[in-house]
Amino acid sequence: MDFTYQATLEDDPDGGFVVTFADVPEAITAGDTRAEALDNAREALGLALRGILQEGRELPAPAATEGIPVAVDADVAAKLAVVVAFRAAGISKSELARRLGKTEVEGRRILDPDHGTKIGLLQDALRVLGHEIVIRVREAA
Repeated sequence: MDFTYQATLEDDPDGGFVVTFADVPEAITAGDTRAEALDNAREALGLALRGILQEGRELPAPAATEGIPVAVDADVAAKLAVVVAFRAAGISKSELARRLGKTEVEGRRILDPDHGTKIGLLQDALRVLGHEIVIRVREAA
C-alpha cells in the first residue's frame, strides 16, 4: 500500500499557491510559499484520506501520473494501511482485538482513523493481518 498521490501546485491569484489532488478532490489546500503549500498538502491529503475511511468508502487508487508526489506522514500511512488491511481480511473487530491480545475497545480504537495509535501497535496489527511495514526514504519534493 502506497499513500503517495500526485499534487498539482498552481499560483493563487491572491498570492501564494493552491494545491489539489486529481485522485483525492477532497484534499485542497494552499500556502504562501511553495514549501508551505506542499507541507500543508501532506496534512490535507492525510485528513482527506482518513475522512474517506470514516465515511466507509474505499480509498482512491493513486492513478494520476503527473504532478508533485506527496506522501502522507508515516503515522497516518500506517493507520490507513491497518484499516485497509482489516477491511480486506473480512474479520470482526473483536477478532482483530483477540489476535492482538487486546480488548474490543482497544481494537475499535486501532481501527478509528482519527484515534492516535502508537506505531508499534499499528505494526502489530498489520502483522496479524498478514502485512508488514517497510520504510522507504526518498528526497522531498
